[in-house]
Amino acid sequence: MLDGLRQFIADIVAPQAQDRAFGDSDYRLAATALLIHVISLDGEPTDAERRKLHSLIESHFSLDRGTADRLIASATQVEGEAVDLYHFTSVIMRSLNDEGRKRIVEMMWELVYADGQVTEFEDNVVWRASDLLGVSQRDRIDLKHLIASRRAGQVKDGVARI
Repeated sequence: MLDGLRQFIADIVAPQAQDRAFGDSDYRLAATALLIHVISLDGEPTDAERRKLHSLIESHFSLDRGTADRLIASATQVEGEAVDLYHFTSVIMRSLNDEGRKRIVEMMWELVYADGQVTEFEDNVVWRASDLLGVSQRDRIDLKHLIASRRAGQVKDGVARI
């Protein structure tokens, strides 16, 4: 009886949630929503950012292309409905250890650098998300420098080596 009432209320509050392949407590959905937020900050995501997002999702979560597409679609919907980063970061905090959370921040930096330029807004969002994820300032900055140096190694003499 009580479960039926809960489901009824959930259906009224968020009827689309049933259609999503990934639940609200799935850290992969939360992490992907954070990543989508990062690439959406400076307007419409570029093709390079979309490709990088897909590559990260497939490789990090060991998903096939179709499942990654569904995760990205669900995360795009969830991210569009979000009012802040806390919901996503709290799910990740409950699900991942310190190393897992650092990897999420590393993925965020990889997306920030995907289009070749870092905006003030992107830097700020990674800082806020890192703070909410319990990733230290030092680790956040070290990860930023790591990704920046990788990016610099991929572009040498004006030629991308991707």
